[in-house]
Amino acid sequence: MRPELLFPIYTAVRSLPGVGPRLSMMIEKLVGPNLVDLCFHLPNGFIDRRYSPSIIDAVPGSVATIRIQVLEHHPPKVRRLPYRVSCTDDSGVIELVFFHARKDYLENILPVGQTRIISGKVEHFKGNVQMSHPDHIIKPSEFKDLLTVEPVYPLTAGLTARPLSKAIKNSIKMATPLPEWQDLAWLNKHKSPSWLEALQKVHTPENEDDLSPLAPARMRLAFDELLADQLALSIVRKTHRKKAGRAIKTDADLIEKAIAALPFKLTNSQTNSLNEILKDMAEPLRMLRLLQGDVGSGKTVVAFLAMLRAVEIGAQGALMAPTEVLARQHFKTISELAKSVGVNASILTGRDKGKNREKLLRGIADGEISILVGTHALFQKDVEFNDLALAVIDEQHRFGVHQRLMLTDKGEAADMLVMTATPIPRTLMLCAYSDLDSSRLTDKPSGRKSIETRALPNSRLEEVVTRLEASVNRDSKAFWVCPLVEESELIDIQAATDRYAYLNRRFPNRVGLVHGKMKGSEKDKVMSSFTSGDFDILVATTVIEVGVDIPEATIMVIEHAERFGLSQLHQLRGRVGRSERKSSCLLLYAPPLGEIARARLKILRETDDGFRIAEEDLRLRGAGEMLGTRQSGLPVYKVADITKHQELMMAARDDARLIIERDPALTSERGKALRILLYLFAKDSVVQTLRSG
Repeated sequence: MRPELLFPIYTAVRSLPGVGPRLSMMIEKLVGPNLVDLCFHLPNGFIDRRYSPSIIDAVPGSVATIRIQVLEHHPPKVRRLPYRVSCTDDSGVIELVFFHARKDYLENILPVGQTRIISGKVEHFKGNVQMSHPDHIIKPSEFKDLLTVEPVYPLTAGLTARPLSKAIKNSIKMATPLPEWQDLAWLNKHKSPSWLEALQKVHTPENEDDLSPLAPARMRLAFDELLADQLALSIVRKTHRKKAGRAIKTDADLIEKAIAALPFKLTNSQTNSLNEILKDMAEPLRMLRLLQGDVGSGKTVVAFLAMLRAVEIGAQGALMAPTEVLARQHFKTISELAKSVGVNASILTGRDKGKNREKLLRGIADGEISILVGTHALFQKDVEFNDLALAVIDEQHRFGVHQRLMLTDKGEAADMLVMTATPIPRTLMLCAYSDLDSSRLTDKPSGRKSIETRALPNSRLEEVVTRLEASVNRDSKAFWVCPLVEESELIDIQAATDRYAYLNRRFPNRVGLVHGKMKGSEKDKVMSSFTSGDFDILVATTVIEVGVDIPEATIMVIEHAERFGLSQLHQLRGRVGRSERKSSCLLLYAPPLGEIARARLKILRETDDGFRIAEEDLRLRGAGEMLGTRQSGLPVYKVADITKHQELMMAARDDARLIIERDPALTSERGKALRILLYLFAKDSVVQTLRSG
């Protein structure tokens, strides 16, 4: 149960005064469903409204708060012209300018002859002083309340500043003092405020220094978040480790047979990673290992060979993927390899119903199925394994940190291998996966050619389409990825739909379309048609970023490449170059390019090393933006910024380990406060783990 102290800030956003269904939907999309999410939505700028000059002294370009008297309204004679209101003080006249304004509304808030306080940006136009759309128009009694510094928050499409600021202010009022969970010596050393003081301070910046990640209030909240994260990971690791494992050792030669049957030679890093996994499985402790592999580095083969070790002792292996497309991709690879050594592999997804599902469930329960591939369907209640010894979880960031334990609980002392195709910078390994041992696949499979990567301005689109025509006429397949518009998935889809219509006119009946709003079965149908050759060009949003393996695809076109993160561009590029045929990636951009976008495209042209690209991406964008990208594979922090808070992260990791050594059940006074910290950052399932021993 969440502590009562946190009930007020774990109230739904829609419970706030003035927040109706439409506004709550936008706020929830931006920050999350509860008031605590609003509390942790920090300002990224401020407007200083303390400057209060007379009209004549107001500096052009400044934000000024001025006491005025309303002289006269000037409604426009032509509708497209602005509505003007003349106002005065003892020094001169200022014109307030409004576009698309309602006359009755302006007459109500600016009655002629009345005194009002206005605040906004002062401009000089044709010798006149003016202010377009003042940010505030209030009565004189509220003058002092306005002479403050106003925080500015990140927004999303359709959401304006004022209702969001009001919602955040009301959320902070609901926050109450909480027991101190930080070490007192640490607090004193860093002159750190309490949790509530820090929260109030970050939302009332006075100057640029207060917006810095290194400001004391922000450092305090960042350390709280990092400590909650590291403590959760330490508890998960300890819980997993203390469960009895089993040493899986055998003289059987199934793995050797499978390796001999492979149509290619394992790379050095595949061999090394497999040996590390098998060594872990031979230990009496439960394995908890991360297999990091760059795009197309052969993770599925390593996972299959590791599962064969479980099969060799008469047990089972399972591989869980986040989407049906990805699960079927893995199954395609695994089923062919399993057939070569006489092992029964099967697939289970949410699409399996009725008698077919019942038959599958019987095969899993009686051990007839040795290797099972699937989606979330694998950890549903009615799925019972005969003897699950190894659980493999792919793209594990798409499942909760603790969801992965649900699959291992399907077996007695099952080992766990988690995989990611997103190369993780070493800095972030510590925060994202400090509960895991790690193996890296750094070599490309033999026979893979490097992908020629070029950047072109979007004015050369016709040239690209002409080149595309020549290639698809030579039996090549192509992906065409449409722009990423962070604020709106609907705009992404619109862009993809428009590009599909354009290409379909150029290549009738040879173009397919796939995007995130399509049902899983629809996406699978399109992907299957693309694979089988029903059409040659696939227009897509970023849904194809991970786990699509079509060796015939040799061209990747990415529109508005400047809008994508470096790691994401690398993931998309990795959808081609998966055979011995020469492949190319064309990055279309809208000039002029900013400095970071130019550096990003330059690095992509220089290297295809995903690990170097991940490090550069972190350096160029900072963790905040990098972690915020869709499917980035890394934890998204609300306050902490890994590039700026590396020392805090190391301190949090060390503190978490010390806490668990000294007070494993969190029963001391500080331990009880730390439980509240875990709940504060929504680590509820970890506290349940503690409760269950």
